[in-house]
Amino acid sequence: MGEGSTGAAAADLVAEVAEAAGSAGSNWRRAGIAGAAIGVIAAGAAAGVAIERMTVGRGMRKKARLALDASGPYGSLRGMPGKACADDGTELAYEVDEVEDTGSAGGGGPGGEAPRRRRLFGRKAPDPVTLVFSHGYCLSQDSWHFQRAALRGVVRCVYWDQRSHGRSGRGMAQIHDDKPVSIDQLGRDLKAVIDAAAPAGPLVLVGHSMGGMTTMALADQFPALIRDRVVGVVLIGTSSGKLGEVSFGLPVAGMNAVRRVLPGVLKALGSQADLVEKGRRATADLFAGIIKRYSFASKDVDPAIARFAERLIESTPIDVVAEFYPAFAEHDKAEALAHFAGLPVLVLAGDKDLVTPSEHSEAIADLLPDAELVLVPDAGHLVMLEHPEAVTDRIADLLVRAREQARSAAM
Repeated sequence: MGEGSTGAAAADLVAEVAEAAGSAGSNWRRAGIAGAAIGVIAAGAAAGVAIERMTVGRGMRKKARLALDASGPYGSLRGMPGKACADDGTELAYEVDEVEDTGSAGGGGPGGEAPRRRRLFGRKAPDPVTLVFSHGYCLSQDSWHFQRAALRGVVRCVYWDQRSHGRSGRGMAQIHDDKPVSIDQLGRDLKAVIDAAAPAGPLVLVGHSMGGMTTMALADQFPALIRDRVVGVVLIGTSSGKLGEVSFGLPVAGMNAVRRVLPGVLKALGSQADLVEKGRRATADLFAGIIKRYSFASKDVDPAIARFAERLIESTPIDVVAEFYPAFAEHDKAEALAHFAGLPVLVLAGDKDLVTPSEHSEAIADLLPDAELVLVPDAGHLVMLEHPEAVTDRIADLLVRAREQARSAAM
């Protein structure tokens, strides 16, 4: 399919979505297309892509999805739960994985902490520190599954669900005051989680996609916290601004057409949440193909991992998708990056990321010339699921660098 036909298809899809939203309840086929389009948005894109028909029957595909849901261990790791309260009263759910005692006989206990510690750090174990992980749009804290599996018991870690995602409550300002979500609000939410889960001691902030933007917003509003407590920063598949220029792998003309109508389409679909959710379920196969296209770049991604990503994204209600989307066009935190200057910083992205292209990570690194820039080959937006060891090992390297820098400063 050429660029012209792809652009036309994108525009046609958006027009049909708008029509579906306007005639809710009268045409289930259009509702299904609307649901599929929301799958695109939830995956970080804003228009449809051409998906080849699968040769396996729909019933068999449904059985396969159920089997993967039943057997997949991804997202099953749990820590000590807690609740933080945002400044508007929203309940924010977090979990803490504490460091395990390594002094017991056998050196590592049932979780194998000692072998994992040696693999990650060799003989250079990090100083006591708390890692705070912030997830991306339409995901949850469970998106850090592989990093959590590697670090649990070895380093103190806090994982939290952003407002209206995962186990956190719906945003109170959005429910009662009809206020739009802002990246600044997410930064204040992160501060509330830190105050509750890690009120003292050194911090390493880890953010993926929207979570990286949240981390920048924290620095922008609470520079003293960064100066006094943060000893390292990890920014994965994220952007400091200019997200309105992202084409999501589509022709520019088609993408411009999408941008013109998308806010109105989202608002209309958000008002017909029940219809769209039914349509999204009815188009599960198309939805899965879209998510895989925009989440991963490798051809050999484990189907169970792809299904795990699909479950994370499809669990985000359409009205939440609609609430958050406008905030990204307004996001501009390039100046806030200055608060990370002098700290060990890892900027990492998949080299085939269509959602926040690697050029955005390169732009961040240009503003932080001492940062380590890593572009993971053959990786898409969900690089921490697609190439987990590459991400985890780089985080471990950053912890060692943070330790060495802190000790050098103390001499």
